[in-house]
Amino acid sequence: MAVLLGAKDGAAFIEEQLQSLLAQSHPLVDLWVSDDGSTDGTQALVEAWRPRWTKGSLTLVKGPQKGFAANFRSMIVDPRIDADYYAFCDQDDIWEPDRLESALRWMRSLDAETPLLFCSRTATISETGSAAGYSPLFRRPPSFRNALVQSIAGGNTMLINRAARHLLAKASAKTEFVSHDWWAYLIVTAAGGMVRYDPRPLVRYRQHAANLVGANVSWKARLSRLGRLFRGEFASWTDSNLGGLAVNRDILTKDAAACLGLFIRARNGGISRRLRLLRRSGVYRQTLPGTLGLYLAFVWRRI
Repeated sequence: MAVLLGAKDGAAFIEEQLQSLLAQSHPLVDLWVSDDGSTDGTQALVEAWRPRWTKGSLTLVKGPQKGFAANFRSMIVDPRIDADYYAFCDQDDIWEPDRLESALRWMRSLDAETPLLFCSRTATISETGSAAGYSPLFRRPPSFRNALVQSIAGGNTMLINRAARHLLAKASAKTEFVSHDWWAYLIVTAAGGMVRYDPRPLVRYRQHAANLVGANVSWKARLSRLGRLFRGEFASWTDSNLGGLAVNRDILTKDAAACLGLFIRARNGGISRRLRLLRRSGVYRQTLPGTLGLYLAFVWRRI
């Protein structure tokens, strides 16, 4: 098991995260920390953990210093990191003790040659650690048709098997991406892999003050997310995802390629044509309001 932790100026919170990693019920964890240019003592703190890390190896590497997505990408493609399973990790969260074991129980019951991705709901905590709600609870099945327009879980909840990591590394070597979690969901489903979304909150996701409004399931938070959709903020992300898929067409299943073609065509032309092709593609978001918002966003060319 390899845990890939992206860090930058996380000295205020990383100690609590490392403690939760050490408390995992899974006994063997090789921890890789990619520090992306910290100036607050994060690197020294991680180095001080070496004698305390009793689950395996602890390796501190220098990140590319081009943002969080590039930092995780550098670990995804790093050939030195070799394991049967890989988990993404943020520097300021707290993992529940069975976060890794929950994913492994599911994966070990399936074919190891199939790309597998496990993810879950999160419990939101404030900057000081107080409970602040939960991420949305999704009930529709994970799929490529959903991944085209929505990332259902944070990378801090994700665990992938060796087959999925090989696939993700191959795809990521060809292109950059907006976010490692959305990219992983896209690539695994595009290639016909399996995704498991666990409704239990297995990670306490620390949200800093400015982000708390969008971190729970209140109507205010839902309206905030829909507002971002209508303002067209997702359009540039979609452009990036489609560009990444374009250079990785060789990994797409026949069904995914057909869906992608319809979705791309649906972004152009008149209103009736766009809506007709969008419906044919079968693309959906996880909730009815979200799907209705998606169709309205297509009408107004906001995605």
